[in-house]
Amino acid sequence: MHSKTYLILLLIPVFLFLGFQSLEEKAAPADPWPEITQTAKPWTRWWWMGNAVDEQNLSMLLDEYARAGLGGVEIAPIYGAKGYEDRYLEFLSEDWLNMLDFTVQKANSLGMGVDMTQGTGWPFGGPQVSVENAATRMVIQDYEKRNGVPFTDQIAFEKRRENQHNAELIAVMAYDQQNQAEEITAHVDKQGKLNWDKEGDWKIKAIFLDKTGQMVKRAAPGGVGFTLDHFSKSAVNAYNSHFEQALSGKDYGFRAFYNDSFEVYGADFTRDFFDEFEKRRGYDLKEFLPFLESEENNEKVRRIKSDYRETINDLLLNNFTENWTAWAHEQGKLTKNQAHGSPGNLLDLYAAVDIPECETFGSSYFPIPGLRRDSADIRNVDPDPIMLKFASSAAHLTGKNLVSSETFTWLGEHFKSSFSQMKPEVEQAFLAGVNHIFYHGVTYSPEDVPYPGWLFYASLNLTQQNSLWSHFDGFNDFITRSQSILQAGNADNELLVYWPVYDVWAEPKGKMEMITVHAVDEWLHPTAFYKQSKKLMEQGYSLDFISDDMIQNSRTKDGLIATSDSNQAKVLIIPDTEFMPAETLGNILKLAETGAKVIFQSKPQSTPGFSPKGASDTTFHQLWDTIDFVSGQAKVGNGQVILSEEIDQALMDLGIYRETLVDRGLDFIRRKTADATYYFLVNHSANSISDELLLNAKGKSVVVLDPLTGKAGEIHAQIENQKTRIKLHLKSGESLFLKVMHHEGQVELPDWPDYQQASSVLDISSDWKLTFDKGLPKLPAAQNLNKIAPWTASKDPDAADFSGTGSYTSEFQLAKSAAKQYVLRIDKVYESAKVWVNGEFAGAIWSIPYRLDISKHLQNGENTIKIEVANLMANSIRYLDRAGIEWRNYHEINFVNIDYKPFDASNWETMPSGIEGKVEILEFD
Repeated sequence: MHSKTYLILLLIPVFLFLGFQSLEEKAAPADPWPEITQTAKPWTRWWWMGNAVDEQNLSMLLDEYARAGLGGVEIAPIYGAKGYEDRYLEFLSEDWLNMLDFTVQKANSLGMGVDMTQGTGWPFGGPQVSVENAATRMVIQDYEKRNGVPFTDQIAFEKRRENQHNAELIAVMAYDQQNQAEEITAHVDKQGKLNWDKEGDWKIKAIFLDKTGQMVKRAAPGGVGFTLDHFSKSAVNAYNSHFEQALSGKDYGFRAFYNDSFEVYGADFTRDFFDEFEKRRGYDLKEFLPFLESEENNEKVRRIKSDYRETINDLLLNNFTENWTAWAHEQGKLTKNQAHGSPGNLLDLYAAVDIPECETFGSSYFPIPGLRRDSADIRNVDPDPIMLKFASSAAHLTGKNLVSSETFTWLGEHFKSSFSQMKPEVEQAFLAGVNHIFYHGVTYSPEDVPYPGWLFYASLNLTQQNSLWSHFDGFNDFITRSQSILQAGNADNELLVYWPVYDVWAEPKGKMEMITVHAVDEWLHPTAFYKQSKKLMEQGYSLDFISDDMIQNSRTKDGLIATSDSNQAKVLIIPDTEFMPAETLGNILKLAETGAKVIFQSKPQSTPGFSPKGASDTTFHQLWDTIDFVSGQAKVGNGQVILSEEIDQALMDLGIYRETLVDRGLDFIRRKTADATYYFLVNHSANSISDELLLNAKGKSVVVLDPLTGKAGEIHAQIENQKTRIKLHLKSGESLFLKVMHHEGQVELPDWPDYQQASSVLDISSDWKLTFDKGLPKLPAAQNLNKIAPWTASKDPDAADFSGTGSYTSEFQLAKSAAKQYVLRIDKVYESAKVWVNGEFAGAIWSIPYRLDISKHLQNGENTIKIEVANLMANSIRYLDRAGIEWRNYHEINFVNIDYKPFDASNWETMPSGIEGKVEILEFD
């Protein structure tokens, strides 16, 4: 960092590791922070535009990324910039592989990691995907045969476009007036003539195996081709084999293969689907196609659709996700996968890979005073943190340490996203269990490409040419410190909440049920599962979601439900559920027999799926009837089953208590290590919180750790009824970690300061000089300020167009007392500030509240202060567009705004830049 004093404040020894690893080792006795590893640092998706990469720029950029505090990159080849075609490399060519090898070697030398998208653009696909192995859809064409009237139609596939491949006829079915089916495929000749004349009126359905025709989106050179059929094991094997062969020349030491969210549009079928369906569900789906096509809300339609969707899930899970992960392990690689967007059970799909990855898309509303959120600069999307918990739950329950997130996708309009806006969004992800941040993203941009460099149309675009880049390290340090704790030990969640996926699969609308981030209002929000989970979290309970398969793989140990060797929970909760397999109920009762505690909000209504002989719930009801409830409670073996609409009251009856700190407006997540329980506390409310808190974890002492600055200190704690009472002060927008120590004498730290009430205030807002250090389009003239103000408040047009860094300098007198703490407070910072006091770097101010403890850098008497401010790129981009300077010129999709319309910043207002309001030094006793 910038000074020895700051390093002492940080109290973080930095060790660089080459591989991803779990942080379970105990920190050094004198250091309350876990050690910093490669995965504790944030990583980024790294867009290789046109694969136009070379050793010189790769080396330069990786050096920049390492200096900024990034822990790794995820290579994602995409389309290129126009005019640079001579630099393009074909994906997986010898030249491309040489660049991959160079990247990994260079990253290793810097202690950074590398992941690789298994393809270009998204989803999986490319020129190696044959028509046979391409994404497939079921097309059903309808005909009618009237009694006694010759059938003259030709049964032939009707193309949607001239260049479409001929679809293959799979089967022809006839249905009478009662929808009784008869297969008549054998009666259709090669010319499509039907030679069948059975008495009666019949509906004829011809089933074709068609290709969706979808090509890889945003493909890079050498990556253009069909999207893969994810439901076909042979297609997936062929796809993997292509990479195995291409990478066989040497050991390219990247960590993991990566798969983006499932965006395979219209794919709902595969060649052997009907055979797989009959093998797994026990009947021939072809006989019931009228019900699969219907959207009538009746039981038969819902049950058949549920069976269809469950089969699609099985094929995706078995033939793609599990198969892909097993293959990657054979290659010595991990898998990182986004399950959302797919038609499958998200929990099981996430659990089938090494690193489950979720996604933050859009901008959340936080009532933090002063937090900028212009409606014109955000998408009409309200991210739901509960959606993120599907990935973290899968990781927690299966003993996987890392939960990654594609973070800040379309957080705001290009060039207008600040660190202060990013902080609560990433904190919300942390609270949902994410602990391995991937930025979306950073674009490879060569040194010789003019400002603003190459940019990806949907990214945050924190590149080396961004005016915030020189301040990026402060934000990365915040994430690194946070993740060093969030990757330590294990999640400490006491509740398991059953996700009734069969209720989702029984939706009568449509054929496929795509479980996407953007449709949570349809498949998630209306459910009792969501409402109960949200209510329990708001009441102060910690929870994970559990699937049917996860229940089957759990066991009971010492009265706890062990989902893996590293994860135990106190109780299993079944919210109001319409469909539950009898096997799942049987597995739940087996857990109870051996000591587990289970709460049913109500009795599940039925088993899922359809039986041609009539849906039978006999086994389920027989199992349920073995539970001998007395006043809603039953002893089952060594365990207990409770039937209660009031889940919170049932939890209290079981002695499972909530964290009451949420009543103060705090959000939290817990981790547990061998020697401590960590609390991550966040104040996203509109008010400061200063109150006594009662923590459920019992501790001998409590350490406060500030991820923003690295500062640590001990706070007074009292044991009260096996809990720990502390008093803490958190302003709106602040977050802290608490380390509740299980043993005494582990660390020796100063007392944590009480920042609640300042004893005096020194206003230093007057007499400042402003100079400009670096930026574009040109450096404005220096300014002498009677009162500190934004540089955009002047009438200087150069200052209005400027994006870069400007430095405010001043002097002040202070009567310093060694026994007191001194905090620099700034009303508003646009957008990030680095502070030097008496020539020593004191820290960064980039988030609300704009405060920094500068006690150790002050001296009695005269002091100097320098505040370097970096603003947004918005003003300089506006200048480029107003001046008609072309900077966006890309193949496939050109640069678009947040509404996917052509980007134009020429009509933007000037974004405030610099410092506004008062600058004060607060003194605390």
